[in-house]
Amino acid sequence: MNHLKKEFQVTVNSIFPWNSSLWDSLLGNPASLPHALLLAGPGGVGKSRFAAAMAARLLCEQPRGSWACGECDACRWQAGGNHPDFRKVTLEVDDAEGDEASTKASSKKSGVATQIKIHQIRALEDFVFVGSHRHGNRVVIVDPADAMNGAAANSLLKILEEPPPSVYFIMVSSKWRSLLPTLRSRCRKVLFGVPETGAAVAWLKQAGIKDPEMELGLAGGAPLRALARSERGTKDSTAEIIAPLSRQPLDPLTLAAHWESQLKVNPELNLENLVDTVQKWLHDLIRVRAALAPRYLARENENLSRLAATADPARLNRCHDSLLKVRATARHPLNTLLFLEDLAARCAVALTPARH
Repeated sequence: MNHLKKEFQVTVNSIFPWNSSLWDSLLGNPASLPHALLLAGPGGVGKSRFAAAMAARLLCEQPRGSWACGECDACRWQAGGNHPDFRKVTLEVDDAEGDEASTKASSKKSGVATQIKIHQIRALEDFVFVGSHRHGNRVVIVDPADAMNGAAANSLLKILEEPPPSVYFIMVSSKWRSLLPTLRSRCRKVLFGVPETGAAVAWLKQAGIKDPEMELGLAGGAPLRALARSERGTKDSTAEIIAPLSRQPLDPLTLAAHWESQLKVNPELNLENLVDTVQKWLHDLIRVRAALAPRYLARENENLSRLAATADPARLNRCHDSLLKVRATARHPLNTLLFLEDLAARCAVALTPARH
């Protein structure tokens, strides 16, 4: 039981330090919470853990201020993942029939779900409208909410029109703008931001990350994304991918061949990761050209500044927009080398000096 309590305290009954003030503002008076919350913001900043901690507090039968006690029956059930008044709707491989039949084959083939479907939301109706097992609050977490397909979102909207007073919906989304406007309007939006760099770096150091500044930069300032990237032990090919981009004039065929060799020597590197790295480099080049600091590659500031001095902003922005379309085909290119040559050619055009 002590192990279960410790696990509960670590994973459910605590939040990340940069979210503590937000927690106090919401849970200082739980009675004032609306019955539908949308935790919105970038990925990797702790929204899911925040939602789990909120659920624990709302279900706790002996709360200690703004926190769950971690000791009552409700907390033990929640820690064990079997509280009868809690539901979490998330991505799952679904073998249901009916309206899911058309995606059944693809789900089995890939083993990865990409949508929250209508049968998952319909399954909440009895839970929401029948009554509480413990005669207290009931909590539903939908994470990621932006993964709901249209039918699922509309089904949830109907439930939210007249929810019972003791039911709380907590939706988590890193792409909240893609949610139905009518769904967003029924929720109180709670915005999460990227934490201050010093706090995030300190937390990553405490977690044992060797180079927290670099990892945080590559993760766009999101500490949990940086931690996950580091814990995977992925060989970092960032330097090898972007180094040739600083050498002018840029030869697209040579660059493409270099990138192809990197894909061969690093099995953990794929085309999508490579394009993502090039996008980050280009994003930072555009920022430096606009006299702003790099967001992802701070250590490349000198090279970026040199390239930005002669770069044409219009060409850079056109290349940035085109890479968004290129990335969509990175998972299934018809020919890898041709794909890389096209990517390299786009970068070469983007780095063509501006005419004066």
